[in-house]
Amino acid sequence: MEVDGDAQRVYQVWKGSNIFFLQGRFIFGPDVRSLFLTIFLIVAPISIFCAFVAEKLSDDFSNSLGIPVMVIAIVFTLYDLTILLLASGRDPGIVPRSAHPPEPEIVEGGGEVGGVQTPQLRLSRMKDEIVNGITVKVKYCDTCMLYRPLRCSHCSICNNCVERFDHHCPWVGQCIGLRNYRFFYMFVFSSTLLCLYVFGFSWVCIIKIRNSENTTIWRAMIKTPASIVLIIYTFISVWFVGGLSVFHLYLMSTNQTTYENFRYRYDRRANPYNRGIVENFKEIFCTSIPPSKNNFGARVSQEQGLQPRSSGGGFMSPNMGKAIGDIEMGRKPVTWDELRAVTQVGEHEDGLSNRNVMEDKDGELTEASPNLSREAFETDTEVQPTLHHRRSSWGRGGSWETASDIQAVASVAGQTSRTGSGSSSTGAGNL
Repeated sequence: MEVDGDAQRVYQVWKGSNIFFLQGRFIFGPDVRSLFLTIFLIVAPISIFCAFVAEKLSDDFSNSLGIPVMVIAIVFTLYDLTILLLASGRDPGIVPRSAHPPEPEIVEGGGEVGGVQTPQLRLSRMKDEIVNGITVKVKYCDTCMLYRPLRCSHCSICNNCVERFDHHCPWVGQCIGLRNYRFFYMFVFSSTLLCLYVFGFSWVCIIKIRNSENTTIWRAMIKTPASIVLIIYTFISVWFVGGLSVFHLYLMSTNQTTYENFRYRYDRRANPYNRGIVENFKEIFCTSIPPSKNNFGARVSQEQGLQPRSSGGGFMSPNMGKAIGDIEMGRKPVTWDELRAVTQVGEHEDGLSNRNVMEDKDGELTEASPNLSREAFETDTEVQPTLHHRRSSWGRGGSWETASDIQAVASVAGQTSRTGSGSSSTGAGNL
């Protein structure tokens, strides 16, 4: 494999919406800025706790209590932040995109062009896989041009297929998948313990003041307003992180992901991945993390820029005749009929100008499959692929790009129509 020393690196030409740091060593989602808010929500209350509550316990009562409380809080916070970065800054299990679509299958009833029967090629929308004796459907991803592995799904925010996809967490700024799920749960659980720790010692400070001054609990609370603020803050926070910890504890015990729990409802049918509580927990915490399938810092080789294969006959996408786009992503689908109607002028139809337009999971119209127009059946010209443009870090919609592509196609079709009509009128005048 020939690699040019001046070639760009993988993270520089990455088609997903990820953000990279330190030459691809750290990978984040497009909403990585929310990670700074999460860090602030952890560091700010701990700073208040150490400066006012733990310091008061140390000064007014005994160093044997105040200093250890402060040290434990700082160490616990550093551990929590480390786990957070391990969950947010690593590859969650991204499946590399295929350079070519898989080999299509020949289907009966091909079209007839110029009196010659042309076979049609179609990619099956789904394939069946057997897991523990249970049939599981594996879907084809139009964006990544591959059949997704088991428990893999395409994240519309990061625009990647992720193995054992659980969800996209905006607080972490990253997809939660096969390679970072355990760190995500450890972060949520340790945040819960940290909230309980601050909540408990804030009450200890109030009770110490009440006992030392022989006053009521309310007067003691007034003497330490920082404790009141922390008690309210941690009480509210523990409902979120604590509830999330309990929910994911249930998911791990039954070997489900958040995506599977919301979509498939295994309480109504058998879960093919459930191997018992003990084995399920071992799978999460006691197995080695598989290595990343992507080397983001590597140079891009010439072979990685090869063009998609072209078929001799008509090629049919899994979405042909259907609304384009994955219904799992929650986007309004665009049908092929709507896209082709844009280019109709009079009774003449030019197809899609040798372009197979397909909606990306991020809402962007791109070329992902060989040509579907009539001219492609008569020529053997290979279709040039169009690279996905990098999307903005914020914002998932693609209405502006979609409208621009449709207007461009309509403009070309209109110019072709006017040129054709002008030639006809000139010919008629010469006659």
